[in-house]
Amino acid sequence: MKHSGTQRLETERLVLRRFVNEDAIAMYKNWAADEEVTKYLTWPPHPNQKVSQKVIADWVKAYESERYYQWAIVLKEIGEPIGSIAIVHMNEDVSMMQVGYCIGKTWWHNGITAEALKAVMDFLFDIVDVNRIESRHDPRNPNSGKVMKKCGMKYEGTLRSSDRNNQGICDASYYALLKSER
Repeated sequence: MKHSGTQRLETERLVLRRFVNEDAIAMYKNWAADEEVTKYLTWPPHPNQKVSQKVIADWVKAYESERYYQWAIVLKEIGEPIGSIAIVHMNEDVSMMQVGYCIGKTWWHNGITAEALKAVMDFLFDIVDVNRIESRHDPRNPNSGKVMKKCGMKYEGTLRSSDRNNQGICDASYYALLKSER
């Protein structure tokens, strides 16, 4: 892999960029405090804006590494972050990256998450030279799997009681795309 860190990406409706400390207000109000958004995620809803500030401060510091990939999903129309997309796991031995994402429920079912994921996948295949991109979701959250399918990922199977999220121990459905399958 040819690590290059979190680079600015742009699509028709979105700018994917590094978070800045000033994004904490938008993060808190647009998605991080919402129990419905975080229902199937591995981190709890933020109880206050200070938690969002701390999380973003940690991310901003982590940008010092070229092996760190964390994007703010900014809707051009409103000019502020409405979600995030990041590499949540990496295995350099097999040139694999796992992507995780979330956006505020106001923007669900509009193709925004798929648009962001497709841009990140293109970047990872073309610039970072990743061989395999995968993602996973709780089967009780089928819309997340629909995003993966829309981006060309293939369903590989469900591991029973193999993960944990805000609902407790859960199954994990895996999807992946290889560079050769594009």
